Amino acid sequence: MSRVVVVGGTSGIGREFARTRAERGDDVVLTGREAWRADAVAKEIGARGLALDLARPHDIATALADVERVDHLVLAGVSRDENRVTEYDIDTALHLVTLKLVGYTEVVHTLRPRLHDASAIVLFGGQAKERPYPGATTVATVNAGVTGLVRTLAVELAPIRVNAVHPGVVGDSPYWRDRPAEVLAGLRARTPAGRLATMADVVDAVDFLLSNRSVNAIDLSVDGGWLLG
Repeated sequence: MSRVVVVGGTSGIGREFARTRAERGDDVVLTGREAWRADAVAKEIGARGLALDLARPHDIATALADVERVDHLVLAGVSRDENRVTEYDIDTALHLVTLKLVGYTEVVHTLRPRLHDASAIVLFGGQAKERPYPGATTVATVNAGVTGLVRTLAVELAPIRVNAVHPGVVGDSPYWRDRPAEVLAGLRARTPAGRLATMADVVDAVDFLLSNRSVNAIDLSVDGGWLLG
């Protein structure tokens, strides 16, 4: 049995990963911004819930004070940001940069004494870093920053392994599944695999990154070849 910490585990892919590992019999701790939601989701899937807001990095150490030895750490907390350089919202940009770069790093800093040589970490990025769109000014920049963060953490934390997963369009995720059918069909048509990634695909990819002892400091795209379209 492994002890797994999933930061951002109350919804979407983070929740699906936490549920999968809890069903396997692992000791899972998941976090969410609100204590009541983290507790509710944890009870549903057989985990332990904690309140943690990545956008408030000074509070992270206190939020994780009761977490003991960690085998697998997954940083899946995300925030949607629509920001253009022509209409730049500084506060929104600061929130996302803090959440995903400073917040992720502070979680690792806080839990470092509770990791061990065989521990593994996975950070969530995204394919906007490779294919930006109007409104992705901050998202694309931050997800590219995840690549740099993974590499420096892999060096500083060695022999602990650190990798990133970069999902493309995840068709059955809460963000995408209610989009108009024609939008999803158009995205699917641009994917060589002829299908959109699923949450199960991403969960499987995260499991691979956590378990394969020879995979370190990489960016794993899970998009069915979408970037080729």
